[in-house]
Amino acid sequence: MLLLGIDVGTSSIKVSVVDSQTQQCIASAQFPDTESEIKSIQPGWAEQSPEMWWDHVQQAIRRLATESKVGLKDVGAIGIAYQMHGLVVVDKDQNVLRDSIIWCDSRAVPYGEKAFQAIGEQNALSHLLNSPGNFTAAKLAWVKENQPEVYETIDKVMLPGDFIAMKLTGEITTSSSALSEGVFWDFQQDGLSDDVMNYFQFGNSLIPRVNPVFSAHGQVSTQAAGALGLKEGIPVTYKAGDQPNNALSLNVLQPGEVAATAGTSGVIYGVSDQLTYDKQSRVNTFAHVNHSRDDKHVGVLLCINGTGILNRWVRDNVVPEMSYTDINTAALKVPAGSNGLKVLPFGNGAERMLNNRMIGAHFHGIDLNLHKSAHILRASQEGIAFAFRYGLDIMRENGMHPTIIRAGRSNMFLSPLFTEAFVNATGVPVELYQSDGSVGAAIGAGIGAKAFMNEQEAFSKMKPLQLIEPGDEEMYDGLYQEWKEVLEMHLHKVDEGIGYKA
Repeated sequence: MLLLGIDVGTSSIKVSVVDSQTQQCIASAQFPDTESEIKSIQPGWAEQSPEMWWDHVQQAIRRLATESKVGLKDVGAIGIAYQMHGLVVVDKDQNVLRDSIIWCDSRAVPYGEKAFQAIGEQNALSHLLNSPGNFTAAKLAWVKENQPEVYETIDKVMLPGDFIAMKLTGEITTSSSALSEGVFWDFQQDGLSDDVMNYFQFGNSLIPRVNPVFSAHGQVSTQAAGALGLKEGIPVTYKAGDQPNNALSLNVLQPGEVAATAGTSGVIYGVSDQLTYDKQSRVNTFAHVNHSRDDKHVGVLLCINGTGILNRWVRDNVVPEMSYTDINTAALKVPAGSNGLKVLPFGNGAERMLNNRMIGAHFHGIDLNLHKSAHILRASQEGIAFAFRYGLDIMRENGMHPTIIRAGRSNMFLSPLFTEAFVNATGVPVELYQSDGSVGAAIGAGIGAKAFMNEQEAFSKMKPLQLIEPGDEEMYDGLYQEWKEVLEMHLHKVDEGIGYKA
């Protein structure tokens, strides 16, 4: 059976076809070639058009058909991965009512914080495993208060992957994993949270039918099949947020296993069989793809909004003539520590691990007689690695102690410098795999369609490409402590009202 995976990213859409017999990706395509627009009409806001996502999905699938010899009529199941926490709202005719408020948008922080206090901190954490914070439910509350004319016409609330599945099938479903990432899910009751719905006065009818992650979420409609060259009736058998899906793609499914990714945002994602939570909600816990009432598997997620987006900003604004490969080569010529230049990468909205503070990105200690562009390149990658260390230390406080971290050889893990800084700053070896979100979504589709006997068989042929182990932990720990002092200085400024303001 051929399996089609669709990855709805912030920057682009990627699609892949996997042969379930060999577990190998046999064709991939991406659209667009340049990074997709993020609309930011006010500081701290970030929106994208769901219809843009759908257009780009169609373009990517058509490109795959044109550039490969894969017969899309042979696809037997479809899986979807998507950027987490986005809010999509449609009316009863499935028309999109407004642009999606996406994951890095910060406007809903006050709404989530008020809900946290009203529901009760201990009650919220023990039932939701998170503060309502800046998640999908709080974003819907913002729409309700600020755009009542939109709210009154909402028929269904969705995550981005639910929307793409709707466009493919005409059906609207969701899952406990999706609802948990929106902080709509009560883990103690194993159902929709009455506390959240009652506090915000949301009607339960706004929530789509809840299906297991690995199940039929509808079948490709006649209209979608004709537009995409697919066979009518193909089931969509898997939908998951990008980070649970990234973990799936790396065979991170059992308690104690840990995955990482370093794209636009950066994530460390560890699986636990305990309903764990951070008392400050700096790291968050969601239902993993294989979670159920009787067999608990939750994903403990550290997210750093400012990761690859900083690397891209530096490329675009400091060295626009250089490729990422050139950047990595130039940065390697600078000594570790970048001769004292330190970079805080937190310029992409409120950071949960910083208690939802917005401190902005900072370049600290520039010496105009010493530092060149290559120092900025290295210090930026080191700053991102140090942000991972800061977040991993929070995860360690909460009982997550990885002995190895699995990652796909993509995005910033393509940089030897970043990978070296990551393993030395965290003190944890990294195992790299040839994997990405669209391939993971295809494998997920195969699990949902029962093309594999079980999850273990789905990954029986997966082998690591490379193991990178720490070699300069002591030096990097010293550099990290210096970096952390700079971070704490800026956090203090924000708390005193004299730092960055959105």
